[in-house]
Amino acid sequence: MPSVIVVGVGPGIGTSVARRFAREGFTVGLIARREETVAAAAEAVGGTTWTRTADATDEKALRAALRAFVDEHGTPDVVVYNAAIIRTDEPGELDQQTMLDTYAVNVVGAITTAGELLPEMTGTFVVTSGMVRPDPALTSLSLGKVGVRGLVELLNAWRPEVHTASVTVGGPVEPGGPWDPDEIAEHYWELHTGAVTDREVRHGC
Repeated sequence: MPSVIVVGVGPGIGTSVARRFAREGFTVGLIARREETVAAAAEAVGGTTWTRTADATDEKALRAALRAFVDEHGTPDVVVYNAAIIRTDEPGELDQQTMLDTYAVNVVGAITTAGELLPEMTGTFVVTSGMVRPDPALTSLSLGKVGVRGLVELLNAWRPEVHTASVTVGGPVEPGGPWDPDEIAEHYWELHTGAVTDREVRHGC
């Protein structure tokens, strides 16, 4: 049975992506920081789900969760990194440690996930991105999304046998709006199936 892992699953894009792949018969792995978050996502997704809690900034815990999935279900066909800290902050407003902690979630967790799984994969690795244009009112998020787009290029050069891509979301995600999570999830499916092959897909931009 094919499988997908969603790191940083939540009630929006993460759950919609997981549900989209579950509809195609995928075993779905769900990882988030809080137990109640993964439990709610698993209930919303249905199908065959596997859950673990791990903070994207805790390298040991994140690697252990990813390895536990591989031990039980084999190397995933698809990995989605969806973890992010979204806050309003202007340049210089946050102290350095807070900036580093934010970058650790937005970018470094994706590097850890890729480092753990890409050497074994031949499928698809997708990172949720955003901020088409950097916004000084969203400084830490803007820097993080620039970072993940650069990471996509780097990973494609490092492991070209894996299709690594980003989905750039142009605004606030909410059902029924311009950035409906179910509509966004379709891009992830198309990236995996080859319906689109770009390294960056933009929704609502």
